[in-house]
Amino acid sequence: MRTKMFTMLCAIALGTTASFAQKGVEDGSRFGHGEDSIRCLQNISIYTEYVKTDNFKDAYKPWKAVFTEAPFAQVGTYTNGAKILRGLIQSTKDPAQQKAYLDELMAVHDQRIKYLDQLNKLVKTKSTEGSIIGMKVHDYIVFSGKNLDLNQAYEWAKKGIEMEKDKSDYFMFLDMMDMSSRKLKTDENHKEQFIQDFLTVSGYADAAYKAEKKQKMKELLKTTKDNVDAYFINSGAASCENLQAIYGPKVAQNKTNLDYLKQVISVMQLLKCTEEEAYFEASEAAHAIEPTAATAAGCGYMYYKKGDMDKSMGYFDEAVELEQDPAKKAEYCYNAAVILFSKKQLSRAKQYCNKAISFNNNYGDAYILIAQMYASSPNWSDESALNKCTFFAVIDKLQRAKSVDPSVADKANELIRTYSAYTPKDEDLFFLGLSKGHTVTIGGWVGETTTIR
Repeated sequence: MRTKMFTMLCAIALGTTASFAQKGVEDGSRFGHGEDSIRCLQNISIYTEYVKTDNFKDAYKPWKAVFTEAPFAQVGTYTNGAKILRGLIQSTKDPAQQKAYLDELMAVHDQRIKYLDQLNKLVKTKSTEGSIIGMKVHDYIVFSGKNLDLNQAYEWAKKGIEMEKDKSDYFMFLDMMDMSSRKLKTDENHKEQFIQDFLTVSGYADAAYKAEKKQKMKELLKTTKDNVDAYFINSGAASCENLQAIYGPKVAQNKTNLDYLKQVISVMQLLKCTEEEAYFEASEAAHAIEPTAATAAGCGYMYYKKGDMDKSMGYFDEAVELEQDPAKKAEYCYNAAVILFSKKQLSRAKQYCNKAISFNNNYGDAYILIAQMYASSPNWSDESALNKCTFFAVIDKLQRAKSVDPSVADKANELIRTYSAYTPKDEDLFFLGLSKGHTVTIGGWVGETTTIR
């Protein structure tokens, strides 16, 4: 088979070339001319067969000749070359030889980038510079061992991501976070950049995941996203205290820099650090420039902390108005209710819970919060037994919570067991002419009708 292929290639070469010899690298042709062309085609045939059997040692010499003399011959010169050199690195235990092969592997990627336009003309599926850089840094990380130049690897990884964005290969996302997290371990000053790297990579990985149609690749990207998050969570940079220390002094200096303010808000929301002063200040400054639901909510938290409940609720109302996503509208209403509950403004808190439910009918936590509000203020009558009937209304809400939202079932069941102990005894109700099956309307701000059981 190999002999037949070689004979055919030689025939083609001899039929189309002049009598002189000239390499492809010299005249810009794919295979060169004359004897050089024949030798090039022969070497391609030889090393390709060796690669098929993972015989990288014998493939190396003919491949290297093609790589050196005919850089435009085929894309396979670079894909096979990388495979050959990876195999050779793994097959030797000599550190000096490993380093020499790794240098050659880096040169393969560099030369492919150099001649990328010419090479792309030979194939239907085009390669990009960013993807090649991504593969280059991946090889560098894998095979450098203790000799890895962290700063160099980081810069390569960052460049590749910046060029490819959400089109990056999945391993590029992981390599970027790996290098950035390693830099963080060696340089405390890298902390803010690490956070920015995470935001960038996480955003692109999320976009890639959403755009992917193939199930297998979608699952791989989901795992990648989880690992990217793990890099961040395990970095030590993800504490609210650290974020306050990083962003606190800089927010005042960037009050007109909307992009920077959005970054601060995004990171602090992601890590649930919305109690920090930096978050408040960034939200207020950003809101003054470009009001959004997120900045309005931030201002709402800020004025709650300052004790101005009217302003706080005004901002939460604005957040609900500005937000387009019903689920997020519900969340803003729920957060407002939690704040009001903490201030014992129960009737008002209930209104916001009901508003949350109007945006999201399956918001179990909102029903649970109403139940907890009822339980916190059961006394509406002079009759102790009637007051205890409030806990039937509490249980009603808890039953409703777990029926619409199975994710809160455990929490709801635990509270049902707790509050069931506070319901009235049969003998207490007897003197009021009440028994199981009767309905009772809970008075006061509750205003709920419930059934005795």
